[in-house]
Amino acid sequence: MAGIGNSGSLHLKSLVKRYGGFTAVDNVNLEIERGEFLTLLGPSGSGKTTLLLMMAGFQDITSGDILLDGQSIAAMPAEKRNFGMVFQGYALFPHMTVRDNIAYPLSVRKRPKAEIGAKVDEMLDLVHLTDFGHRFPKELSGGQQQRVALARALCFAPPVLLLDEPLGALDKKLRIEVQAQLKEIHNRVGTTFVFVTHDQEEALSMSDRIVIMNHGRIEQVGTPSELYQHPRTVFAASFLGKSNFLHRKDAVYALRPEKIDLAAAGTGQGANTVSGVVQSVTYFGAMLKYQVQVPELGEIEVDVDAWRGGTPVAEGTTVDLTWANTAAVRLEIEPK
Repeated sequence: MAGIGNSGSLHLKSLVKRYGGFTAVDNVNLEIERGEFLTLLGPSGSGKTTLLLMMAGFQDITSGDILLDGQSIAAMPAEKRNFGMVFQGYALFPHMTVRDNIAYPLSVRKRPKAEIGAKVDEMLDLVHLTDFGHRFPKELSGGQQQRVALARALCFAPPVLLLDEPLGALDKKLRIEVQAQLKEIHNRVGTTFVFVTHDQEEALSMSDRIVIMNHGRIEQVGTPSELYQHPRTVFAASFLGKSNFLHRKDAVYALRPEKIDLAAAGTGQGANTVSGVVQSVTYFGAMLKYQVQVPELGEIEVDVDAWRGGTPVAEGTTVDLTWANTAAVRLEIEPK
Protein backbone atom coordinates (compact mmCIF):
# COMPACT_ATOMS: atom_id res chain seq x y z
CA MET A 1 0.00 0.00 0.00
CA ALA A 2 1.21 3.51 -0.80
CA GLY A 3 2.27 5.24 2.37
CA ILE A 4 3.24 8.60 3.74
CA GLY A 5 6.45 8.55 1.71
CA ASN A 6 4.33 9.14 -1.39
CA SER A 7 2.79 12.28 0.03
CA GLY A 8 3.82 15.80 -0.77
CA SER A 9 3.66 19.10 1.06
CA LEU A 10 2.28 22.16 -0.73
CA HIS A 11 3.06 25.78 0.00
CA LEU A 12 0.89 28.43 -1.64
CA LYS A 13 2.66 31.79 -1.60
CA SER A 14 0.75 35.01 -2.25
CA LEU A 15 -1.38 33.37 -4.94
CA VAL A 16 -3.49 35.69 -7.09
CA LYS A 17 -5.82 34.91 -9.98
CA ARG A 18 -7.50 37.74 -11.89
CA TYR A 19 -9.93 37.62 -14.78
CA GLY A 20 -9.77 41.12 -16.18
CA GLY A 21 -10.89 43.37 -13.34
CA PHE A 22 -12.24 40.51 -11.22
CA THR A 23 -10.01 38.92 -8.59
CA ALA A 24 -11.03 35.28 -8.06
CA VAL A 25 -8.13 34.40 -5.72
CA ASP A 26 -6.72 37.23 -3.67
CA ASN A 27 -3.27 36.85 -2.07
CA VAL A 28 -3.70 33.35 -0.63
CA ASN A 29 -0.93 32.03 1.61
CA LEU A 30 -1.31 28.47 2.85
CA GLU A 31 0.89 25.56 3.92
CA ILE A 32 -0.52 22.06 3.40
CA GLU A 33 1.31 19.37 5.32
CA ARG A 34 2.37 15.98 3.96
CA GLY A 35 -0.36 13.40 4.47
CA GLU A 36 -2.94 15.97 5.56
CA PHE A 37 -6.65 15.89 4.68
CA LEU A 38 -7.29 19.58 4.06
CA THR A 39 -10.65 20.94 2.94
CA LEU A 40 -11.31 24.19 1.10
CA LEU A 41 -14.78 25.23 2.25
CA GLY A 42 -16.83 28.12 1.00
CA PRO A 43 -19.89 29.22 -0.98
CA SER A 44 -20.05 29.46 -4.76
CA GLY A 45 -17.75 32.19 -5.98
CA SER A 46 -15.46 32.04 -2.93
CA GLY A 47 -12.45 31.00 -5.04
CA LYS A 48 -12.01 27.47 -3.68
CA THR A 49 -12.29 25.63 -7.02
CA THR A 50 -10.14 28.21 -8.80
CA LEU A 51 -7.50 27.69 -6.12
CA LEU A 52 -7.67 23.92 -6.59
CA LEU A 53 -7.31 24.26 -10.37
CA MET A 54 -4.25 26.46 -9.87
CA MET A 55 -2.70 23.72 -7.73
CA ALA A 56 -3.52 21.18 -10.44
CA GLY A 57 -1.98 23.30 -13.19
CA PHE A 58 -5.27 23.66 -15.07
CA GLN A 59 -5.47 27.37 -14.28
CA ASP A 60 -2.72 29.90 -14.90
CA ILE A 61 -1.40 31.95 -11.98
CA THR A 62 -1.58 35.73 -12.21
CA SER A 63 1.06 36.10 -9.51
CA GLY A 64 2.52 34.16 -6.61
CA ASP A 65 4.02 30.69 -6.40
CA ILE A 66 3.19 27.05 -5.59
CA LEU A 67 5.85 24.86 -4.00
CA LEU A 68 5.72 21.06 -3.89
CA ASP A 69 8.12 19.76 -1.25
CA GLY A 70 9.96 23.07 -1.42
CA GLN A 71 10.29 23.18 -5.23
CA SER A 72 8.32 25.62 -7.39
CA ILE A 73 5.83 24.00 -9.75
CA ALA A 74 4.08 27.20 -10.83
CA ALA A 75 5.43 26.95 -14.38
CA MET A 76 5.10 23.16 -14.60
CA PRO A 77 2.31 21.82 -16.86
CA ALA A 78 -0.44 19.80 -15.23
CA GLU A 79 0.69 16.45 -16.63
CA LYS A 80 4.17 16.90 -15.14
CA ARG A 81 2.86 17.56 -11.63
CA ASN A 82 1.63 13.97 -11.41
CA PHE A 83 -1.27 14.88 -9.13
CA GLY A 84 -4.35 12.70 -8.82
CA MET A 85 -7.72 14.31 -9.58
CA VAL A 86 -11.26 13.29 -8.66
CA PHE A 87 -14.26 15.28 -9.93
CA GLN A 88 -17.97 15.30 -9.16
CA GLY A 89 -18.82 13.70 -12.51
CA TYR A 90 -16.53 10.64 -12.03
CA ALA A 91 -15.21 10.90 -15.66
CA LEU A 92 -15.00 7.11 -16.01
CA PHE A 93 -14.61 5.58 -19.46
CA PRO A 94 -18.00 3.93 -20.14
CA HIS A 95 -16.59 1.38 -22.60
CA MET A 96 -13.97 0.13 -20.13
CA THR A 97 -14.43 -2.27 -17.24
CA VAL A 98 -13.69 -1.20 -13.68
CA ARG A 99 -10.28 -2.92 -13.89
CA ASP A 100 -9.40 -1.17 -17.14
CA ASN A 101 -10.53 2.21 -15.80
CA ILE A 102 -8.30 1.85 -12.75
CA ALA A 103 -5.41 0.55 -14.86
CA TYR A 104 -5.58 3.40 -17.38
CA PRO A 105 -3.14 5.84 -15.69
CA LEU A 106 -0.62 3.03 -15.32
CA SER A 107 -1.10 1.89 -18.92
CA VAL A 108 -0.40 5.35 -20.34
CA ARG A 109 2.72 5.44 -18.16
CA LYS A 110 3.73 2.14 -19.83
CA ARG A 111 4.14 0.20 -16.61
CA PRO A 112 4.72 -3.58 -16.89
CA LYS A 113 1.54 -5.67 -17.16
CA ALA A 114 2.32 -7.65 -14.03
CA GLU A 115 2.79 -4.46 -12.04
CA ILE A 116 -0.46 -3.03 -13.41
CA GLY A 117 -2.39 -6.17 -12.51
CA ALA A 118 -1.05 -6.23 -8.97
CA LYS A 119 -1.74 -2.54 -8.46
CA VAL A 120 -5.30 -2.81 -9.76
CA ASP A 121 -5.93 -5.69 -7.34
CA GLU A 122 -4.57 -3.55 -4.52
CA MET A 123 -6.79 -0.61 -5.47
CA LEU A 124 -9.91 -2.76 -5.79
CA ASP A 125 -9.27 -4.06 -2.28
CA LEU A 126 -8.66 -0.53 -1.03
CA VAL A 127 -12.06 0.72 -2.23
CA HIS A 128 -13.89 -2.54 -1.36
CA LEU A 129 -14.75 -3.44 -4.96
CA THR A 130 -12.77 -6.66 -5.36
CA ASP A 131 -15.70 -8.51 -6.93
CA PHE A 132 -16.65 -5.68 -9.31
CA GLY A 133 -13.58 -5.51 -11.55
CA HIS A 134 -15.35 -7.06 -14.56
CA ARG A 135 -18.30 -4.66 -14.49
CA PHE A 136 -18.79 -1.53 -16.54
CA PRO A 137 -19.53 1.89 -14.99
CA LYS A 138 -23.22 1.78 -15.98
CA GLU A 139 -23.58 -1.37 -13.87
CA LEU A 140 -22.43 0.43 -10.69
CA SER A 141 -24.17 2.72 -8.24
CA GLY A 142 -23.07 6.34 -7.98
CA GLY A 143 -21.10 5.62 -4.82
CA GLN A 144 -19.34 2.67 -6.45
CA GLN A 145 -18.47 4.77 -9.50
CA GLN A 146 -16.97 7.42 -7.24
CA ARG A 147 -14.84 4.80 -5.51
CA VAL A 148 -13.59 3.59 -8.89
CA ALA A 149 -12.65 7.17 -9.77
CA LEU A 150 -10.82 7.42 -6.46
CA ALA A 151 -8.95 4.15 -7.08
CA ARG A 152 -7.94 5.33 -10.56
CA ALA A 153 -6.63 8.61 -9.14
CA LEU A 154 -4.59 6.83 -6.45
CA CYS A 155 -3.23 3.88 -8.43
CA PHE A 156 -0.05 5.65 -9.60
CA ALA A 157 0.78 6.88 -6.05
CA PRO A 158 0.47 10.63 -6.66
CA PRO A 159 2.09 12.97 -4.12
CA VAL A 160 -1.19 14.92 -3.84
CA LEU A 161 -4.82 14.02 -4.54
CA LEU A 162 -7.11 16.92 -5.49
CA LEU A 163 -10.86 16.36 -5.07
CA ASP A 164 -13.36 18.88 -6.50
CA GLU A 165 -16.85 18.43 -4.99
CA PRO A 166 -16.52 14.64 -5.52
CA LEU A 167 -19.64 13.69 -3.54
CA GLY A 168 -21.97 16.36 -4.86
CA ALA A 169 -23.89 14.03 -7.19
CA LEU A 170 -24.75 11.52 -4.45
CA ASP A 171 -27.91 11.49 -2.35
CA LYS A 172 -27.50 12.37 1.32
CA LYS A 173 -27.48 8.83 2.74
CA LEU A 174 -24.97 7.59 0.18
CA ARG A 175 -22.87 10.73 0.58
CA ILE A 176 -22.51 10.07 4.32
CA GLU A 177 -21.43 6.47 3.60
CA VAL A 178 -18.83 7.55 1.03
CA GLN A 179 -17.53 10.25 3.40
CA ALA A 180 -16.64 7.54 5.93
CA GLN A 181 -15.06 5.39 3.22
CA LEU A 182 -13.05 8.31 1.87
CA LYS A 183 -11.66 9.11 5.32
CA GLU A 184 -10.79 5.45 5.86
CA ILE A 185 -8.96 5.37 2.51
CA HIS A 186 -7.03 8.51 3.38
CA ASN A 187 -5.96 6.99 6.69
CA ARG A 188 -4.74 3.86 4.90
CA VAL A 189 -2.81 5.43 2.00
CA GLY A 190 -1.49 8.55 3.76
CA THR A 191 -1.56 10.64 0.57
CA THR A 192 -2.06 14.40 0.89
CA PHE A 193 -5.74 15.12 0.14
CA VAL A 194 -6.99 18.59 -0.84
CA PHE A 195 -10.78 18.48 -0.90
CA VAL A 196 -13.15 21.18 -2.18
CA THR A 197 -16.74 21.41 -0.93
CA HIS A 198 -19.48 23.85 0.01
CA ASP A 199 -20.98 21.25 2.38
CA GLN A 200 -20.08 22.03 5.99
CA GLU A 201 -20.97 18.54 7.24
CA GLU A 202 -18.51 16.99 4.77
CA ALA A 203 -15.82 19.39 5.91
CA LEU A 204 -16.43 18.77 9.62
CA SER A 205 -16.60 14.98 9.37
CA MET A 206 -13.52 14.30 7.23
CA SER A 207 -10.92 17.05 7.53
CA ASP A 208 -7.75 17.37 9.55
CA ARG A 209 -7.97 21.11 8.85
CA ILE A 210 -10.51 23.33 7.11
CA VAL A 211 -9.80 26.50 5.13
CA ILE A 212 -12.87 28.75 5.06
CA MET A 213 -12.81 30.92 1.93
CA ASN A 214 -14.80 34.05 1.16
CA HIS A 215 -14.47 36.40 -1.83
CA GLY A 216 -11.20 34.81 -2.93
CA ARG A 217 -9.52 35.15 0.46
CA ILE A 218 -8.89 32.85 3.40
CA GLU A 219 -11.29 33.78 6.18
CA GLN A 220 -9.97 31.33 8.78
CA VAL A 221 -7.94 28.11 8.99
CA GLY A 222 -8.10 25.50 11.72
CA THR A 223 -9.21 22.06 12.81
CA PRO A 224 -12.96 21.37 12.61
CA SER A 225 -13.25 21.78 16.38
CA GLU A 226 -11.27 25.03 16.42
CA LEU A 227 -13.37 26.60 13.70
CA TYR A 228 -16.68 25.46 15.14
CA GLN A 229 -15.96 26.35 18.76
CA HIS A 230 -13.92 29.50 18.10
CA PRO A 231 -14.98 31.19 14.86
CA ARG A 232 -13.13 34.45 14.34
CA THR A 233 -15.51 36.35 12.07
CA VAL A 234 -19.23 36.70 11.48
CA PHE A 235 -18.82 34.91 8.14
CA ALA A 236 -16.98 31.96 9.68
CA ALA A 237 -19.55 31.63 12.45
CA SER A 238 -22.47 31.74 10.03
CA PHE A 239 -21.07 29.54 7.26
CA LEU A 240 -19.73 26.72 9.41
CA GLY A 241 -22.72 25.74 11.49
CA LYS A 242 -25.54 27.95 12.71
CA SER A 243 -25.04 30.87 15.10
CA ASN A 244 -27.09 33.49 16.84
CA PHE A 245 -25.42 36.89 16.77
CA LEU A 246 -25.67 39.02 19.89
CA HIS A 247 -24.83 42.71 19.52
CA ARG A 248 -23.53 44.32 22.70
CA LYS A 249 -22.32 47.93 22.41
CA ASP A 250 -19.51 47.75 19.82
CA ALA A 251 -19.04 43.98 20.04
CA VAL A 252 -20.66 41.03 18.27
CA TYR A 253 -20.85 37.57 19.84
CA ALA A 254 -21.68 34.22 18.23
CA LEU A 255 -23.84 31.86 20.28
CA ARG A 256 -24.50 28.36 18.94
CA PRO A 257 -28.18 27.22 19.26
CA GLU A 258 -27.23 23.99 21.06
CA LYS A 259 -25.43 25.94 23.80
CA ILE A 260 -28.64 27.58 24.98
CA ASP A 261 -30.92 26.00 27.59
CA LEU A 262 -34.68 26.53 27.40
CA ALA A 263 -36.73 26.57 30.62
CA ALA A 264 -40.18 27.56 31.81
CA ALA A 265 -40.64 31.27 32.42
CA GLY A 266 -39.14 32.35 35.75
CA THR A 267 -37.11 29.16 36.26
CA GLY A 268 -34.05 29.81 34.12
CA GLN A 269 -30.74 29.68 35.96
CA GLY A 270 -27.47 30.64 34.37
CA ALA A 271 -24.87 33.34 33.98
CA ASN A 272 -27.02 34.85 31.23
CA THR A 273 -30.80 34.66 31.35
CA VAL A 274 -33.33 36.33 29.05
CA SER A 275 -37.04 35.84 28.49
CA GLY A 276 -38.81 35.50 25.16
CA VAL A 277 -41.84 34.14 23.37
CA VAL A 278 -41.72 30.94 21.28
CA GLN A 279 -42.49 31.78 17.67
CA SER A 280 -42.15 28.32 16.15
CA VAL A 281 -41.17 24.74 16.95
CA THR A 282 -39.81 22.35 14.31
CA TYR A 283 -39.26 18.64 14.87
CA PHE A 284 -36.17 17.08 13.25
CA GLY A 285 -36.29 13.63 14.84
CA ALA A 286 -33.23 13.87 17.08
CA MET A 287 -33.70 17.58 17.69
CA LEU A 288 -36.34 20.22 18.38
CA LYS A 289 -35.57 23.61 16.86
CA TYR A 290 -37.17 26.61 18.57
CA GLN A 291 -37.36 30.17 17.30
CA VAL A 292 -37.78 32.50 20.28
CA GLN A 293 -38.40 36.24 20.02
CA VAL A 294 -36.40 38.05 22.70
CA PRO A 295 -36.79 41.80 23.35
CA GLU A 296 -33.66 43.75 22.31
CA LEU A 297 -31.94 40.60 20.96
CA GLY A 298 -34.41 39.68 18.23
CA GLU A 299 -35.13 36.10 17.18
CA ILE A 300 -32.95 33.47 18.85
CA GLU A 301 -32.67 29.88 17.63
CA VAL A 302 -32.44 27.16 20.28
CA ASP A 303 -31.71 23.48 19.57
CA VAL A 304 -32.89 20.95 22.13
CA ASP A 305 -32.28 17.19 22.07
CA ALA A 306 -35.72 15.74 21.37
CA TRP A 307 -35.24 12.72 23.65
CA ARG A 308 -34.60 14.92 26.68
CA GLY A 309 -36.79 17.86 25.71
CA GLY A 310 -40.07 16.29 26.85
CA THR A 311 -43.29 17.62 25.35
CA PRO A 312 -42.51 20.44 22.90
CA VAL A 313 -43.25 23.92 24.23
CA ALA A 314 -46.21 25.42 22.39
CA GLU A 315 -45.95 28.47 20.18
CA GLY A 316 -46.81 31.67 22.02
CA THR A 317 -45.39 30.41 25.33
CA THR A 318 -43.06 32.65 27.32
CA VAL A 319 -39.81 30.89 28.21
CA ASP A 320 -36.41 31.61 29.74
CA LEU A 321 -33.21 31.14 27.76
CA THR A 322 -29.92 30.69 29.61
CA TRP A 323 -26.30 30.16 28.60
CA ALA A 324 -22.86 30.19 30.17
CA ASN A 325 -20.43 33.09 29.73
CA THR A 326 -18.06 30.78 27.84
CA ALA A 327 -20.78 29.79 25.34
CA ALA A 328 -20.70 33.09 23.44
CA VAL A 329 -17.61 33.86 21.32
CA ARG A 330 -16.61 37.44 20.58
CA LEU A 331 -16.07 38.03 16.86
CA GLU A 332 -14.08 40.42 14.76
CA ILE A 333 -16.39 42.89 13.03
CA GLU A 334 -14.14 42.83 9.96
CA PRO A 335 -11.64 40.07 9.11
CA LYS A 336 -8.03 41.10 9.56
